[in-house]
Amino acid sequence: MMRANQKPKPHAPPRPLFSCGFFRRCTQSVLSPTSPHQQPRRKPNTTTPSSSSSSSTSTSQSFTQWRFPHHLDQTPSTAPPPPAPTRPPPPPPLPVSTTLLETYQIAELHLASVSESDKLLALQLLERVVVPDPPSDPTCPPGLMRGLVSCLRSNRIVTAKYVTKILLALCLAEGNRHVAVEAGAARAVVETAAGLENSAVERALAALELMCTTAEGAEEVRSHAMTVPAMVAVMARLAGRGREYAISILAVVYGRGGEVSGEEIAVAPAEEVARAVALALEGECTSRGRRKGAHLLKTLEEYGRLDVSQNGT
Repeated sequence: MMRANQKPKPHAPPRPLFSCGFFRRCTQSVLSPTSPHQQPRRKPNTTTPSSSSSSSTSTSQSFTQWRFPHHLDQTPSTAPPPPAPTRPPPPPPLPVSTTLLETYQIAELHLASVSESDKLLALQLLERVVVPDPPSDPTCPPGLMRGLVSCLRSNRIVTAKYVTKILLALCLAEGNRHVAVEAGAARAVVETAAGLENSAVERALAALELMCTTAEGAEEVRSHAMTVPAMVAVMARLAGRGREYAISILAVVYGRGGEVSGEEIAVAPAEEVARAVALALEGECTSRGRRKGAHLLKTLEEYGRLDVSQNGT
């Protein structure tokens, strides 16, 4: 029993639950259940109610802005994109014609244009209409044929491909051969044959052979100084039908109705032509070309222009 004059011993403060400094501070705070209930000390209120309200409002706004950032402008930009580089518009397509004569007129109009694209469109139109089914009537207009000859002389690979196809298809009709010779097609083929591709020059020589069936066409070929050298060069370069056509044109130059004109022979030495023909016959050549070549050599030998047996060719 405790005596009346004895004082109770003070209890030791409870041991903190955590030893670290951070949690010790928590246990000693006013919210800790292990610490004695004490009222937190408040700082003296030195601010006015209006300033306190303003501070609370600013704190709330700052918290809201931190949690939900405010974007000033969510609308997409309305500035127009930079304009794309403009290209010149393509030439208008050729109208679809109903008759061959209208096709000739439209193509002649475009071939007379200074625009290369217009000329190409005209050639493509003629190829679609004329080449699959070569017409015999109506006759090709002279203006259109002159336009084709002008395109052939332009020395363009793409243009020459179309022109030689069209010219060969047109020359299948006898009436168009006269128009072609009058427009200068025979001379143009002779002068451009060396610069054409193999397929194009083969078609051009086929058309020239058809033109040589007319009297004026044969005369044009004989009177041109470049015919023999051009045909000899082409004959050595080509094979098959191309070689056959070159031999046929040389036969036109050196033989005319069983006669050989001394003036034409003087253009190119007959000995060189005979050697070139004999060499061509040894290579790849059609049966028709071999017959024409043998006939050409025989014709030259019979008329005394060249003795093939004595020269060993």
